[in-house]
Amino acid sequence: MDKKKIAAVAMSGGVDSSVALGLLKEQGYDCIGLSMQLWDYAAKELNESASSGATSGSCCSLEDITVARRVAETFDVPFYVLNMESPFETEVVGYFVESYLNGSTPNPCVKCNEVLKFERLLQKSLALGADTLATGHYARIEKGADRYRLLKGVDDDKDQSYFLFTMTQEQLALITFPLGSMTKKETREAARRFGLKNSEKRESQEICFIEESGYGQFIKERTGKELAGGTVVTTGGDVIGSHTGFYNFTIGQRKGLGLSGGPYYVTDIDAQTNTVTVSNEAGLYSHALIAREMNWIDPEARRSAKTEAGLSGISAKIRYRHRGVGVRVKEIEDGKVRIEFEKPQRAVAAGQAVVLYRDDEVLGGGWIEGTAQ
Repeated sequence: MDKKKIAAVAMSGGVDSSVALGLLKEQGYDCIGLSMQLWDYAAKELNESASSGATSGSCCSLEDITVARRVAETFDVPFYVLNMESPFETEVVGYFVESYLNGSTPNPCVKCNEVLKFERLLQKSLALGADTLATGHYARIEKGADRYRLLKGVDDDKDQSYFLFTMTQEQLALITFPLGSMTKKETREAARRFGLKNSEKRESQEICFIEESGYGQFIKERTGKELAGGTVVTTGGDVIGSHTGFYNFTIGQRKGLGLSGGPYYVTDIDAQTNTVTVSNEAGLYSHALIAREMNWIDPEARRSAKTEAGLSGISAKIRYRHRGVGVRVKEIEDGKVRIEFEKPQRAVAAGQAVVLYRDDEVLGGGWIEGTAQ
């Protein structure tokens, strides 16, 4: 008799990861529930009691771990909490703060997937004897003749392939996405069928460690100092206002600038000169960008990008909710690429991810270094 396969399931306490566990149990897997402890909860709750911050809507809280444990008990599977406070603090929160202080807009969800879920959590899963690590992401993995393919989830509204572009062939061989062929509605129906009490739990906020006080206050608390304000200028260099910290702004922002006239939009953030540049809406549009630290899931796509003609006939997303645009990709120096848009794109932000697609397949992606002429 064949030995049952073992699936470790990353459990956040939400409905998606809970249903992923239930589905794998139905498919005959022996399962292990794993939750990541990302905060010193005693210290965090003490800080919250002295501030107006709130954790409502966040993920990975102490309450979420308790819910995850109860779900594991419902399915009668062993459950472990893994302490990952240190790498989360250094490689996700630290990266987030440093990016803003450098004038760029970070994407901590991609970084959390890269360094925590698909590196450390995967290693822990294998050490526990698991054959695969499952998560509740809405994406699909297909095994082809010569490599694994990462595909969009079938639910366009929930597709999370954008956040997964850093994955390697070795990781794709060991990861399972049970919800990739389901819609969110079907997931909630499955949760009700399993009798899960979190079947109607609302979606978590985008960034789990940011509270109601916002990015700026969070960065001030992390640096432990009041950062100096600076000037707001037009693209022509005219000073038209001041700001209390460039890290409070993002590319494309219109509200909260405190400027008369306009309307004005943030088009550039210069950490070195402590300057925020604004323009009219036309100044938000770019014809091309430069991306660094490219990860190519499809090696043939990279070979095309290295040719004189470049890689074409594909699309790119420059942020999660971006609809995508046709592009031409040409590798330049140091593994960087130049990505030219078929139509000018609005609010291209340094620090965000750009992800390349051919139809539903993720070819690869990288980090936006800046716009290009």
